[in-house]
Amino acid sequence: MTMRTTVFPEVELWLLVSLSAVAPVVLYSVLLAKRAVSRSTVLILGLAFVVIAGVDVYLLQRLATAAKLTPSLADDAIFVSEVSLGLYLLPALFGGIGVNLVSHVLIRHLVEAEKQFEKEHPNVRH
Repeated sequence: MTMRTTVFPEVELWLLVSLSAVAPVVLYSVLLAKRAVSRSTVLILGLAFVVIAGVDVYLLQRLATAAKLTPSLADDAIFVSEVSLGLYLLPALFGGIGVNLVSHVLIRHLVEAEKQFEKEHPNVRH
């Protein structure tokens, strides 16, 4: 078993980069290409952003743990220092966007359900 000298060639790092940079751009590009999207598509997009955020946080934690075990100071400077806090901004952003999209779908559904209830039961007091 060989000791790693740095975390930069690790699969986790490249998965983090692809999830943080490529996946959101692809998701957003697909949405921009469509002229109309269904409620379920918006819900799936929101859940995808939440999942991306969760996986990003997990990968950042794994990379920080791995960076502590390597002799390289370069990966320590990024993943173990205060700079690593900045790396958590993207998962926070993606998680926030995802929660907003899911919330949007739920609120729209509830508003429509309330209107339908009022239409079906006009004599019921709120």
